[in-house]
Amino acid sequence: MTTALILVDIQNDFCTGGALAVPQGEAVVPIANQLMSQVDLVVATQDWHPADHGSFAANHPGRAPFELGTLAGLPQVLWPVHCVQWTGGAQFHPQLDTRRIARVFPKGMDASIDSYSGFFDNGRGKATGLGEWLRAEHVDEVLVCGLATDYCVKATAIDAAGLGLRSILVEEACRGVGMQAGDIPAALAAMRKAGVVIAASGARRA
Repeated sequence: MTTALILVDIQNDFCTGGALAVPQGEAVVPIANQLMSQVDLVVATQDWHPADHGSFAANHPGRAPFELGTLAGLPQVLWPVHCVQWTGGAQFHPQLDTRRIARVFPKGMDASIDSYSGFFDNGRGKATGLGEWLRAEHVDEVLVCGLATDYCVKATAIDAAGLGLRSILVEEACRGVGMQAGDIPAALAAMRKAGVVIAASGARRA
């Protein structure tokens, strides 16, 4: 069995001090680094937005961050400006060991639609190439970790399972936004329902 680790959006803007900081987001970094030695391949996704991205509240006059709106006909959280291409906030956390990353798959580059999953945009109109790359590398199983549990991690893990991969969420190596109290438990439940295995880092094959 060939196993790949998918590092989801472990970027400066999602860590303490960032534009869209996830509580304790940087806590995933040392665990992610440890997981790299347990797998055959390491890949990373990277939010890589143009400044005029439609998911940014700043691009909707009169709207505030974290309000709900629509984008491309889909429900959309209006986010603070984050992970803008070529900015420091879009870069990987400096303590993440990027030497093992075989490929980086940018996402969210189309200003007209958001892209939570590392595999597809939110409307599933375009693929990032991650699924094809994993198939070409004969990957059967993926470990998924990173930021944030209730958005991009959830979407990536569910899509991996939907593509026929054994999809394992390493819960210890994830942190969530948690705008509402039940958001993170609901995300974990949705992943389980989709066939994702929820595991601690030391029990991923249990």
